[in-house]
Amino acid sequence: MATVQENWQDNCTSISQRTKYIFNSALLSDVKFIVPVSNGKSESKVIPAHKLVLAISSSVFFAMFYGQMSDTRDSIELPDCDYESLLELFRFIYSDEVELTGSNVMNVLYLAKKYLVPSLAEKCAEFLRKNLDASNVFTILPHAKKFEDKDLEDRCWKVIEMHTEEAVTSDDFVVIDRSLVESVVKREKLNVKEVELFKAVNRWAEKKVENQGIASDRNAKRAIIGEEILKEIRFPLMSQKEFVSFVVDSNILNMQEIVNMIKHYSEVLTSPLPYLQSPRTEVLRRVCRFHIFYPPLWGFVGDFDSLVISVDKDVRLCGIQHFGSKGCEYTVSLEIKDAISKLSLAKKSGTYCSEKDSDGISYGFDVLIDRPVILESGKRYEISSIIRGPLSWHGANGQTSVNFEGINFTFSRSASRNSGTNVEVGQFPAFIFTHPG
Repeated sequence: MATVQENWQDNCTSISQRTKYIFNSALLSDVKFIVPVSNGKSESKVIPAHKLVLAISSSVFFAMFYGQMSDTRDSIELPDCDYESLLELFRFIYSDEVELTGSNVMNVLYLAKKYLVPSLAEKCAEFLRKNLDASNVFTILPHAKKFEDKDLEDRCWKVIEMHTEEAVTSDDFVVIDRSLVESVVKREKLNVKEVELFKAVNRWAEKKVENQGIASDRNAKRAIIGEEILKEIRFPLMSQKEFVSFVVDSNILNMQEIVNMIKHYSEVLTSPLPYLQSPRTEVLRRVCRFHIFYPPLWGFVGDFDSLVISVDKDVRLCGIQHFGSKGCEYTVSLEIKDAISKLSLAKKSGTYCSEKDSDGISYGFDVLIDRPVILESGKRYEISSIIRGPLSWHGANGQTSVNFEGINFTFSRSASRNSGTNVEVGQFPAFIFTHPG
């Protein structure tokens, strides 16, 4: 806590500067909070505070200090939080500033919800959205569900679908609740080989067995996994070598189930298997080409927007994202052609409603073609759209080449002089594709 300066008010020209000055200071303090240094620790620290400042920022603190059942104590113990997180709650209340990190954001979010400080809760959610990835998604998802943050929850599932293998092999996966494991294996869209998904579930079960201090045998692991999870593993999608090498050795299936699978591989099984055999839906990928996004200034006056794209590995092009404006409708006629022969490979027309993009900044909509087009390595393809509608967002500082998952996407200007879009600015923020099967 800083030393109090004489006539400190002279240097604080606004109320925000004055409250910021007395933050975490004994100066004028009329209440102290005693909190653990960290969760699970017996050692405590004291944070001095000011009832009025807290009360004008939180209805919970207002009721605590000025309500009918007001707390008149000058020291209040809060065992359900830690020093760092409560200090950040108070920092925001006193200064509208917060220092969020990966280690404190969950606890700060909990306190923001508990003490009804929605603007801080939104800052925490924004931090989580920006820092969400496969390594931490299974830490963030349970909190998103707990706090009923549907947007953050949806983003978590998108990360899991897109980066399934990395997510299920993370350290966080082995400590999640059984209900979440069940939700994962029931997911139709997962970007992972079935044997890798099984190995992740097996690791999760082994960790549960270890934590419970029981002998790791077939019955113990199977009881922890449960039939609901087990029946969602699509064993028939594994090769016979994968099944024998990993599933049999896991000691989870009983002998009759193993025999039935061996008969399945040998094509002599006469009764149906209890497992799904259809492949999980392939997850669509997006390669984005802009660094900067501008609000609605892009107009359509009858000319079309076009761009040429090439790849150094074959991909299956499924659609093109277009820019739009909030809540606006656009009529689009999209065509994909061979840039050299001008042969039309796909067309799609329709009316689309623009929504906020996953980046949380711009607005747009996806135009998905009915049958994906294989973009062959080394060939050039022209993407053209005639767009009718109000002014839209547009991108700038476009990239000539983008490497995405080991594939180089190269963009160049269309030969048409009537195109508003080019490599640097315009439409087509993202290209939607999958790897060819």
